[in-house]
Amino acid sequence: MRAFRAGLSLQAALLWRSPGNLHVLATVPLYTLILLAMTDASHQAGLAPNAIIAPTLMALWTMALFTAGDLIDRDRHDGTLEPTVATPAPLAQVITGRICAVTAASLIAFAEAWVVGLCFGVHLSVHHPLTLVVGILTTSLTTACTAALIATLLVLTRGGRPYQNSLSFPFYLLSGIVVPIEVLPHWVHPISRIIYLSWSADLLRSAFRPEEPRQLPMQLIALGLLAAAGLACASVLMRRVLDRVRILGTLGHA
Repeated sequence: MRAFRAGLSLQAALLWRSPGNLHVLATVPLYTLILLAMTDASHQAGLAPNAIIAPTLMALWTMALFTAGDLIDRDRHDGTLEPTVATPAPLAQVITGRICAVTAASLIAFAEAWVVGLCFGVHLSVHHPLTLVVGILTTSLTTACTAALIATLLVLTRGGRPYQNSLSFPFYLLSGIVVPIEVLPHWVHPISRIIYLSWSADLLRSAFRPEEPRQLPMQLIALGLLAAAGLACASVLMRRVLDRVRILGTLGHA
């Protein structure tokens, strides 16, 4: 846990000194307006939560994904990757802590989307506040663990930008945060359920519905399993990847 806290503190300090890294938050109001216009949420209250939740999850995943890609590239460019790997601290925990700091900062997107909705006459009622809080926390944790796995794989690459671009919008569509999973082809549904964002979207939406969220236990279990799987895979792969680059002597340039 000490390595995790160190990574968390380091990334928080970097964000404080370089707020430009939070540029994704500037796009949240625009996406919210687009989705509100598409759903006509001011006249259909049942669709309002979708227009608020979708930009939040998009910002959450985008910031974690771009941090996972840029983290390794920047450390390699600055010459700090080799000293970090040489320390006894597990690199996977350091990376997870750094991504958690960005994930926590990206939760501002929820407040942004909510304020934009209020400005345009969209008033949401949270029928299950505890479900909303638990959903936000579990989604943030699962996001960090998934992004840590991606960062582990990017240790072997020379640049993470192409992979970032290929894992953003396809995830938005396949996970059902932009369009419902039900309208996607049936053969895509199993793939969608592997992506944690599909469970997160369903969980957060249930907090705004009057009926009791009956699938809450299954959604939490699914998110917990995906988070544990991502963190476990990141830890195992990180050891193997580091062993490989140490033997080849290519850690500094992949």
